[in-house]
This record gives sequence, C-alpha cells and structure tokens, in this order.
Amino acid sequence: MRAYIIILSLGVLLANSLSVKGQTNEFNCMVQISSPGLSEADRTILQTLQSSIYEFMNGRQWSTYSFKPEERIEASLLITVSSKSGSDDYTATIQVQARRPVFQTSYSTTLLNINDKDFKFNYVEHQPLDYVDNTFSSNLTSVLAYYAYIILGMDFDTFSPMGGTPFYEKAQAIVNTAQSASESGWKSFEGQKNRYWLVENLFNTTYRSLREGYYVYHRKGFDSMIENMEMGRSEVTRALELFQKAHRERPGSYLLQQIITAKSDEIINLYSEAPQMDKTKVINIMNELDPSNAAKYRKISQPSSGTGSSVNPK
Repeated sequence: MRAYIIILSLGVLLANSLSVKGQTNEFNCMVQISSPGLSEADRTILQTLQSSIYEFMNGRQWSTYSFKPEERIEASLLITVSSKSGSDDYTATIQVQARRPVFQTSYSTTLLNINDKDFKFNYVEHQPLDYVDNTFSSNLTSVLAYYAYIILGMDFDTFSPMGGTPFYEKAQAIVNTAQSASESGWKSFEGQKNRYWLVENLFNTTYRSLREGYYVYHRKGFDSMIENMEMGRSEVTRALELFQKAHRERPGSYLLQQIITAKSDEIINLYSEAPQMDKTKVINIMNELDPSNAAKYRKISQPSSGTGSSVNPK
C-alpha cells in the first residue's frame, strides 16, 4: 500500500536579531506525516494531528527574540507512523532537519539532520497539544518541544560562541522531566544515541570544542566566504580540527555523529575546489572522524571540474 502523505508548510520564523520588538515565531518549517498501512479512519485522525502540530509549532513563541525574514531557519519534521496499537497509541519515527542561511547569500547550510527512531505517542483526535516548561504533559509535545529548543540552540551557537546554551537548558529540562516516562529515548541506559545523550554531549566539557568548532564553521567560515572564499575555507578547516580534538579526547560522541551527518556532503563539495594540501588534510581528518565513509571522502581528491564548488556562496 502506498504511503499516505500529509504535507503542511509552517510559517514558523527564526533568525538572530537581538531585538524583541515586533516579535514573530521562530521557524519556517515543513511538516510531513507518512502513514503507510494505516486505515482511512486513522489517516483522517492524522490529518487532524497535522493541523494540531501546525498550531503547536507555528503559534507558539519559543523565544523572546525577533528575526528578519531572510534569517529564518528552514526546518522540517518528517513523521512516519508505522503502526497503531490500542485505540490511540502510535509507533513512529521522526526525522528533524534544519537549515540556516549563510550571510548575504542565497545559500543555506544544514544545521541538523537527525532520524529519531524512538518516537511513540498517544493522540486522541481533537485533543489539544499542551506543553508547559518543566512539566511532562505527553511524549508527543515533549519530543516536539525538545527538538524546537535543540534547533534554536544550534542556530544560536552559530552566531556567538556558546550562544545556544539557554535553549539547550530548556531541552535538558525536558529530558529531566521525562525520566519517569514509559516511552524510550529519554534515558541514559537505553543506548548511547538518543535524546538524553545529545543534550548531555552539548553540555559535556569534554566536547566543548565541538560547539566551539560549530561556531567557527558557520560564523568565521561560511559567513565570511562572500568576501574571501579562501579565508572562509581555512576557518572551516580550523573547525574540523576542533571536531578532531574532541574526537581524540573521547571518541563516540553522538553530537559529533550528528554534525558529520549534517555536514559531510557539504564538506566534500567545499573542498573539491581546494588546493591539494587542504584536500589531503581534510580527507585525513574526515577519515578519522567518520572511518566508515572513507570511500566517500576520496571524492575530495578527484580532479576539479573547474565549474566551482556547489557550496560557494558567492
């Protein structure tokens, strides 16, 4: 049976002005719910859920900041419902993606691309999606709020060193309130790659250089390429060296894995036009950080087409 797709554009605005006047919402987000194998009645319920998620994400003010339209984060939530048990319990996955525009260009760089497979929720048609900070109301709204704050934190980290900390604190509070929840994905003992460990890595001082590198990668690197491509690329190299530093101090960071997932293709494209010395350095770094994809990074050393990198923001 073909998947039944529900697609909804959210007018959620995000950017990074420090003004709190003319306050707007924070994301420009696409929501897609896929429910292959579910009945027509269940798909109707999910259509209602779609509208509720729209209101939850688009109607809520997640911060005190207001942002310019060109600074919005492009985000998407792809929810795939695999089964329904009982009358109102759903098993699903949620893929969360977010992008952020590069300064004075039409190019956007990926901030996050995470596929969360620990997503079960209860939903009764027409029930409000309630969420209050520091209170675990439901797994559905807690997961949505958690990723809203993670995206905000990652965006703010790209504009100022450790700038996302207040939003990560919000996400950490959600993890803390979810410790008594029956749903998985919130607890340390459930595995090394879940919502608990993502926020733990963000606060772990061992991995501080990951966040430092994340700032350098975006603000010092990509945002400066409009004026000086080579200087911007050298800053991206410095960011990769900061990622390497964290990896050497303690391998296996879930946060680093997510950064690599979001950035690997972009890195390959960026360095395909770099001098050979830079290519060699970056290939060695990426092979260390992401050894299972070593063959992928060999593309960097292939002869240049001479047409310019697809990530050149000029």
